[in-house]
Amino acid sequence: MVEIKIVAFDDAHRGLIRTVREQVFIQEQQIDPEIEFDDLDSEAVHVLVMDGEQPLGTGRILADGHIGRIAIMKSARGQCLGAKVVQALVEYAQQQGYPHVDLGAQTHAVDFYRKLGFMPYGDEFMEANIPHQAMEQILEQ
Repeated sequence: MVEIKIVAFDDAHRGLIRTVREQVFIQEQQIDPEIEFDDLDSEAVHVLVMDGEQPLGTGRILADGHIGRIAIMKSARGQCLGAKVVQALVEYAQQQGYPHVDLGAQTHAVDFYRKLGFMPYGDEFMEANIPHQAMEQILEQ
């Protein structure tokens, strides 16, 4: 049974989060490990998708409302887990009283985030040699 939970980047969850991000970002997308993991991980709130003992996906939100590092294992794609990760992070932000959330969407995923209520703003930019688009969602208070 798939479980989606809010977790910290602590001893109990760090390895599971790293497993997903290493597979998706470092292996599949060839992102440099030096920039994939940063000091913000320990400060962020993370979502972890688990199927029993198997990690399937993750994402994080920073204290300023920036959502990022959304990743779903290849074997688990097509099950709406990415949307559930984003929705869990947005719900967390609403519960904390954040006025808005924002993210940098890889350009191929702009429509995915648009369907989840995010609107693009500004110009396309490059991050980790991948084109991105800034997007935001204003939260109801």
